[in-house]
Amino acid sequence: MSTQPLWTPAAMASAMRAQTGGAMPAAIHGLSIDSRTIAPGDAYFAIKGDVHDGHAFVEAALKAGAALAVVSRDKRDQFAADAPLLVVEDVLQGLVDLAKASRARLGAKVIAVTGSVGKTSTKEMLRQVLERQGKTHASVASFNNHWGVPLSLARCPADTAYAVFEIGMNHAGEITPLVGLVRPHIAIITTVEPVHLEFFKNVEAIADAKAEIFSGVEPGGVAVLNRDNDQFARLKRQAKKAGIANIVAFGAHKTADARLLDVALHATCSAIHADILDHDVTYKLAMPGRHMALNSLAVLAATSLAGADLARSALALSQIQAAAGRGVRKTLELLHGSATLIDESYNANPASMAAALNVLGRAAVGPLGRKIAVLGDMLELGPTGADLHRGLAEAVTANAIDMVFCCGPLMQNLWDALPSGKRGGYAGSSNQLESQVVAALRDGDAVMIKGSLGSKMKVIVSALEKRFPDKAAHDDAAV
Repeated sequence: MSTQPLWTPAAMASAMRAQTGGAMPAAIHGLSIDSRTIAPGDAYFAIKGDVHDGHAFVEAALKAGAALAVVSRDKRDQFAADAPLLVVEDVLQGLVDLAKASRARLGAKVIAVTGSVGKTSTKEMLRQVLERQGKTHASVASFNNHWGVPLSLARCPADTAYAVFEIGMNHAGEITPLVGLVRPHIAIITTVEPVHLEFFKNVEAIADAKAEIFSGVEPGGVAVLNRDNDQFARLKRQAKKAGIANIVAFGAHKTADARLLDVALHATCSAIHADILDHDVTYKLAMPGRHMALNSLAVLAATSLAGADLARSALALSQIQAAAGRGVRKTLELLHGSATLIDESYNANPASMAAALNVLGRAAVGPLGRKIAVLGDMLELGPTGADLHRGLAEAVTANAIDMVFCCGPLMQNLWDALPSGKRGGYAGSSNQLESQVVAALRDGDAVMIKGSLGSKMKVIVSALEKRFPDKAAHDDAAV
């Protein structure tokens, strides 16, 4: 818990136009919408979700140490008269109002990140680079939607020097209100790819939806765009239309302002030579893959534009760590030998799946080891879904993947397209595939697990970690 208060109840009440009930604490040190993660001194927001109404967990949150709860007026009578409450008309709107107040008091350089692929990894790179140069706040996990963005912004301490926010969408019109809260000085679009095609007629429509991020950029702000992406010209036009004069391009293209000059791709890292805003920079990136190398250019450009030291930023990239479910590597201690687990289980789309297979293709294996891909359905692809899954067979072959396990109805299209020699196993769900993957592993293998969040590929990751805990886990258990 921070020693400095995040909010006072009075400031919260003023921002949210809330009535107070019960004895108010002196200060609030954190905000939460999940009663299971309450820390002492937190304010609990009883948001009504698709499945649960947070009001059902107010008492549990208070018992767990919440200093107060934010509840809606129509639910006030459910709680004790002396319960510490801030009462608002609508809890989610109250959180949005608090986010606006947070942004109004903020003196930080603010960076917003969106894109079809690489949002969270880029946000995490920015966070880890900038926190070495000043007090930095960033969205946790993938808090990038209608409740994640206002929660992340409302959690931002007033004395933050750098603030980084991830903004997501799967429908047109969703980014506009979120970027209107964040009001970034620098807006990054990592790339535009055929993702969420279930909700868009084409990739151009996706680009237009991503371009909504320009609507909230502060006067004099900067748009950082992928010069190598087919939608660059369209995004540049949209940025100019929104009044953004300063447009910085990154990529391998010869006209890029943050330009990749050379890259050596290794199993666990990349060595990069780049021109970053007319500065020659050579650095190591502690995350493998050409896609990560390209996004690191955007990171260096954005941090430099935010006033951070470029040399220190480049040095920090050698020490960054992958976010959970986005390339984290672990050693699995088998009965006879060990294997490498590459956890890409958080989400997937055609572009990120191709990138992950490329990383697996470069992974180191033992003398008898194999490169094994365990793949779940990529969702929200609309009528193109079957063809996009089937098309992954090319990436499997191109990257010399030895064995593929598939689960889900869409991944059956890939399974059917694979040569028999590369078929490891198929099941309808991750739960059903789990035992096949566990049984298949042998010494020297590298296994990569990936799929859309709804495919629940984390089930297989957890099963492998439980069945084959790494040496550190063994050592901890022996203490």
